[in-house]
Amino acid sequence: MNKRPYGTSNSGEPITQYILENANRMQVRVINYGGIITGVDVPDRQGAVQNVVLGFDTLHHYETGTTYFGCVAGRYANRIARGKFTLDGKTHQLAVNDGPNHLHGGLQGFDKQVWDVVREIGEPGIEGIELHHLSPDGAENFPGSLDVTLAYRLTAENELRIDYRATSDAATIVNLTNHSYWNLAGEGSGTIYAHILQLNADRYTPVDATAIPLGELAPVAGTPFDFREPKTVGADIRSDHQQIQYGKGYDHNWVIHRPTLDDQSLAKAAELSETTSGRRMEVWTTEPGIQFYSGNFLDGGNYGPSRRAYRQGDGLALETQHFPDSPNRPEFPTTALYPGEEYRSTTIYKFIG
Repeated sequence: MNKRPYGTSNSGEPITQYILENANRMQVRVINYGGIITGVDVPDRQGAVQNVVLGFDTLHHYETGTTYFGCVAGRYANRIARGKFTLDGKTHQLAVNDGPNHLHGGLQGFDKQVWDVVREIGEPGIEGIELHHLSPDGAENFPGSLDVTLAYRLTAENELRIDYRATSDAATIVNLTNHSYWNLAGEGSGTIYAHILQLNADRYTPVDATAIPLGELAPVAGTPFDFREPKTVGADIRSDHQQIQYGKGYDHNWVIHRPTLDDQSLAKAAELSETTSGRRMEVWTTEPGIQFYSGNFLDGGNYGPSRRAYRQGDGLALETQHFPDSPNRPEFPTTALYPGEEYRSTTIYKFIG
């Protein structure tokens, strides 16, 4: 495995970039700041290799940025209404950093932490890196000391596997995801509206005007949210549907089709393809939901390694996770974690062709 210095954090800690590579010329680059994936190089059908995730080329931009490019989002990925939840009779008030709501762990979430490097993984056909972070009791007002390990593995089959593990010394909540923005035509190549997306989901969670679920698991049939059959991302993105208007595009959670909501087997959640390059990516996960975000709030203020501005729709996120606002929705799969239990979650991004 190759690695190289990636600068020094604002807190004075050296940051390293780890470069995972397989025999197919696929490469994944990860830094121990925020557990951020800074690049994923994948060959197209002609063998030309391009980076297919959005990001920055300096540590400073990751430290000051608000787009969550490539990071680990936590302790609680996605939103919690009014930043407030009650667990075992005790109410906790978190930071409000997205309108009236809490988003992606708060003001200093896992995306803004320097993670410890536990080990470099070298197994037959696999290169990887394992990171660790101990989030102290009271961090961002979350209860309990949360001990988290995160492993990235690149396999010989062009799979980027992400494994999360966590324990807590007190009752708490946890919901972790990776927040990479994908563009299979290549970083800086323009919008993802011509990408073809399929989601293994019959239902989704409609939201209010602040992106908080209403509690309903609504059928996708007959709505712009029906991706059961492959269709382009842009086909219905300018629909007058109220939910599309709320999100200025897609920024919603889909309920992955499973035998039960609590089933935790590895299931295919999504497939994304881009016809010009021929690149195709499958998403597999143990999580119950997948948040599809179509990059609606990219406004041209950020530039990637291509030195091209990122504008609306220039990348999309497929965030495998529990549902938004689950701590306030007992009918949703629980995100509570108690002492003696272990939070476990796996997601695989697999490139084909």
